[in-house]
Amino acid sequence: MTARVREGWPDVAKGICIVLVVLWHVVTKHMIDMPGASGVTGFWATLNAQLLPLRMPLFFLVSGMFAGRAVTAIDGTSWRRRAARLAAMYVVWVLIQTLALALAPDFDTARAKDAGELLAQLTISPTNLWYLLALAAYLLVARLSRDVPTSVVLPVAFVVSAVAASGLLPDLGNLWQVVQNLFFFVAGLRLRGTIESLAAHASPLRMFMLAAAYACCAAVVGILGMRQWPGVWPLLSVTAVVFGVTACAVLDRRVEWLAGPLRWVGRRTLPVYVIHVIPLALIDGALRGACIRTSPLIEAVEPLLLTTLVIAICLAAHMVLVRCGLGVLFDPLLLSERLRRRPAKAGRLPSR
Repeated sequence: MTARVREGWPDVAKGICIVLVVLWHVVTKHMIDMPGASGVTGFWATLNAQLLPLRMPLFFLVSGMFAGRAVTAIDGTSWRRRAARLAAMYVVWVLIQTLALALAPDFDTARAKDAGELLAQLTISPTNLWYLLALAAYLLVARLSRDVPTSVVLPVAFVVSAVAASGLLPDLGNLWQVVQNLFFFVAGLRLRGTIESLAAHASPLRMFMLAAAYACCAAVVGILGMRQWPGVWPLLSVTAVVFGVTACAVLDRRVEWLAGPLRWVGRRTLPVYVIHVIPLALIDGALRGACIRTSPLIEAVEPLLLTTLVIAICLAAHMVLVRCGLGVLFDPLLLSERLRRRPAKAGRLPSR
C-alpha cells in the first residue's frame, strides 16, 4: 500500500488567499488614510476590491473540499471536535484582540468597548476573525444536510448566498460574509471530484482565458453598479473561483519558485489569520506616531513589504508561542485533553 500523494494546488490556493487577506487589511486599514496618500494607494485599493470575489470564496471552497471525511463520519466526533475547536479559537482570539488593540486605539477595526459589544462580537456581530465562526457554522450545516441530495443543497446554498450578497441582511459586523460564503464551502464539499478534475486539466491557455473572463465580468459589475443585484455577486465569485483553481494548479505544476513558498505558507494559514491584525495595528500606530509622510514610491512598495513583514511576524510568533507551551491558543481543546489526562495519571499506582 502506498500513501496518497498530497495535492499541491490547494495549499497554493490557501497561501494566495491568506496573502490577499493580509494585503487587504494592509491597504484598507493602514494605507488608505495615511497622510499624503495619492492615486497609487487608490490603485491598490481598487485592485484589492476586484479580488474580493476570489479571496474568501476560494478559501472556503478549499476548506469544504477537505471537510468531507469529518462531515460524513458515522459517529460524528470528528466534525464536532473540528467545529468546537474553531468556535473556541474564535472566542480566544477575539478576547486577545480586544486586549491587544487597546494599545492601538486609532487603528480602524472593530473592537469591543464594553461587555455588551463583546457579547455581540462573540455571537451575532463577528469581527475580522469571522472566518473561524463561519467554518464552525458551515460544518454544522453540512452535517445536518449530509443526507440531502446535492441537487437540492447547492441551489439552496446559492440562494442563501445571493440574499446575503444583495444587502438584505441587517448590518451586523461581518455576519453577511458568514452567510454569503456558505455556497462555496458546500460546493467544495459536494463537488470535490469536479474541482479536482478542473485542476487536473488546467493549462496556461485556459488560465489566461479565465483571467480575461473574470476581469471582464468584474469590470461590467463595477461599471454598471451590479454588486447587489440578486445572484450577480455569487456568479461573479464562481467565475473567480474557477479561474483561481485553474491558476493555482498551473502555478503548482509549472512555477515552482513561486508555488513552493505559497504551499509552505498555505499549510500555516491559521496562525497568520488569527494573529495578523495585531502586528499590523502596532506597526500602523508606530508609523503614524513617527509622522512619516508617504510618497508614490513608498505607496507602490509598502503594501508588499508590509504584507511580507506581517506574515513573517505571525509565523515567528506562532513558533515562539508553541515552544513556550502555548499551543493551546491555536487548539483550545488541547486544554481539556490535558486536564483529562491528569486524573488518569494521578490514579495510577506506582510500579514496583
